[in-house]
Amino acid sequence: MKKVILLFLPLALVSFNTMGQGTGTVKGFDGGMMLHTGFVKGNFPQLAHTVSGMPFGIGGVIRVHLGDHWRVGSEGYVSTIKQANNGSYVKYGWGGLLGDYYWKAGRFIPYAGLTIGGGVNTNLLMKGNPVPDWEPVDNTYFNKRAFLAIDPFIGCDYIVSDTFHLTLKADWLNCINAKYRIPSGPRLYVGFIFYH
Repeated sequence: MKKVILLFLPLALVSFNTMGQGTGTVKGFDGGMMLHTGFVKGNFPQLAHTVSGMPFGIGGVIRVHLGDHWRVGSEGYVSTIKQANNGSYVKYGWGGLLGDYYWKAGRFIPYAGLTIGGGVNTNLLMKGNPVPDWEPVDNTYFNKRAFLAIDPFIGCDYIVSDTFHLTLKADWLNCINAKYRIPSGPRLYVGFIFYH
């Protein structure tokens, strides 16, 4: 938990400092949804099993604008990686508090930031042969575990109109539990954002 506080503290200090200068008033908010994919990889040493592949998922974000360059808010996603074409999967849902810095360049709004939070990793791994419905399956393993995470990201909005933007984002979700890891790797998001 100390790591989470230490990572979030500089962002909070900068935000409060900006507000104190009279430029940090709330200047609107935005929110939207995104689909994602990418490539992740990770090991389950308990089963001598490696997970790798393209996750697919959906989620969303909501942010408040502080001044002309800072946003704070929250985001959350669910991501699933299918395994072995036998019903096995690795799924994790996560979310947290985010802060990012953005600027405008014509019709583009590049941004970079960090999300701090956590989620739940659910694993269903079937190592036996496929069987018909409602039949017992041999060598099946199930595990569900909470994790803490940090998620650095970069992205760019394209301004379609003052109230509607398209967005493209990339991130790398990192588990920070001392004795537990999740499959990790780069993800690419595409979606839409409504501005007010």
